[in-house]
Amino acid sequence: MMPEYKVSIEIQPDSQEVNFIDKQLHQFNVGKIGDYQYTPLFLFLRDSKKKIVGGLEGFIGLEWLHISTLWIAQELRGNGYGKALLLTAEQEAVNRGCLNVYVFTYSFQSPGFYQHLGYEVFGELENFPPGYCRYFLKKCLQKNV
Repeated sequence: MMPEYKVSIEIQPDSQEVNFIDKQLHQFNVGKIGDYQYTPLFLFLRDSKKKIVGGLEGFIGLEWLHISTLWIAQELRGNGYGKALLLTAEQEAVNRGCLNVYVFTYSFQSPGFYQHLGYEVFGELENFPPGYCRYFLKKCLQKNV
């Protein structure tokens, strides 16, 4: 007789149980691709009073940079600060051994900004969120030799 298993939805799971699941998947992955870790990358754009007016958050791992957040204060957009943050992050990623970079963005967040800087769309979710699209973009960071 096979044991019985039940699925449960838990709104506030025990953090040790969540960590257990994460550790199990990590161990499985390590068995396939070797040990790895993700290192955070933070860049800030500050005004003369040290107030944050923009920033980029990303994670480096497995020779890839993932850009999770890129934000510029509304009044500063269109002045090259987003490009400066992005290119600085890309260079830091190369310095840390990355070969590629990827980002997810929404149609209302100007995916053309990334495409103008050499990113290519490799995936798209229509109507996510409703009325918009979510784009998945990537870029090779290695210069042609």
